[in-house]
Amino acid sequence: MATMKRVYLDNNATTPLAPEVFEAMKPYLLEDYGNASSIHWFGQRAKNAVEKARQQVARLLNARPGEVIFTSGGTEADNAAIFGIVQAARVANPHIITTRIEHHAVLNSAQALEKNSVEVTYLGVGNQGVVDPADVRSAIRPETVLISVMHANNEIGTIQPLEEIGAIARERDVYFHTDAVQSAGKVPIDVEKLGVDLLSLSAHKLNGPKGAGVMYIRRGTALRPLLYGGHHERDRRPGTENVPGIVGLGMAAELAWACLGEYGQRVAALRDRLERGVVELVPQVRVNGDLQHRLPNTSNLSFECVEGEGFVIAMDLKGFACSTGAACSSGSVEPSHVLSAIGCTPEQARSSIRFSLGRYTSEEDIDATLAAVPAVVERLRSVSPRYKALGTRV
Repeated sequence: MATMKRVYLDNNATTPLAPEVFEAMKPYLLEDYGNASSIHWFGQRAKNAVEKARQQVARLLNARPGEVIFTSGGTEADNAAIFGIVQAARVANPHIITTRIEHHAVLNSAQALEKNSVEVTYLGVGNQGVVDPADVRSAIRPETVLISVMHANNEIGTIQPLEEIGAIARERDVYFHTDAVQSAGKVPIDVEKLGVDLLSLSAHKLNGPKGAGVMYIRRGTALRPLLYGGHHERDRRPGTENVPGIVGLGMAAELAWACLGEYGQRVAALRDRLERGVVELVPQVRVNGDLQHRLPNTSNLSFECVEGEGFVIAMDLKGFACSTGAACSSGSVEPSHVLSAIGCTPEQARSSIRFSLGRYTSEEDIDATLAAVPAVVERLRSVSPRYKALGTRV
């Protein structure tokens, strides 16, 4: 029996491991198994590998290697940055600023702080999902200790005006954090140009391994550690280093840095081809978010009178992987907080599908997807009472 050819268009959830990354990791899973804190030959082999990865990540971010701290992933990095700044602040009633469209690693951290007498301002966004820097400026108070605005949104791909926000943060002497989990490896990141003091990224979003991430901490930033233990990672993050994961992250960063321009152009062209095709073939489709300032790989589409999870399941049965939004929100009965924030109705939010392309997406994948989508939409609409009530036909 022939094996079904599968097409993966859910790269914002996770990405396939690059073969070059796997090859780089293999020795540190087998022969070079030393603890990077040990002073003997085995330990120094591991330490040298970790420091090489630190340099590779630093180059991707235009940071100093000493400002790169390895973590278990983006969620830990977000938590460590937010809690670390607040707990280190010498302010009686600290206040932080974030947005309504952040990843839950940021939003849930902010909500946890609210339970401990920290005030949080959640900024709204326009219908394209962009934060107005003027709103950031207006929200700053004397007791504001941190601004946290994501670089690019995981659901709609919108890229935020971080340079303007960073300039405001510097002017008002407020620390500035960004969750760059979705943007790292997809668009250029220069921490000096963006003006961020802290930045989070995750290896598995850029064809690296799961379980490895980075918190960039600008030199001189006052941050209390989230964990306590040994003196690893310059006293910023204790615990024996995940050497294979860190090596894999380093190689993934090197690959991303080497082909950043080519990746952006090629993947954006494929995304645009997918969007144009869907809009031409399927009536009553809405593209969500800012069409000019967004990630090259992300397309979020609302299909009128189509239940999103039903669409994902139907496409999966045909061999296609896409999603209704953030992977961490799978199973939630609530409409996407991101889509709600940009003005989508609950029905529009629940009918939205995220297609996120990646390094290995091909023209053939896009053509196959365009061949499958119209029939899936037509079948789902045929059993939709709401669609029938509208008196329209596909």
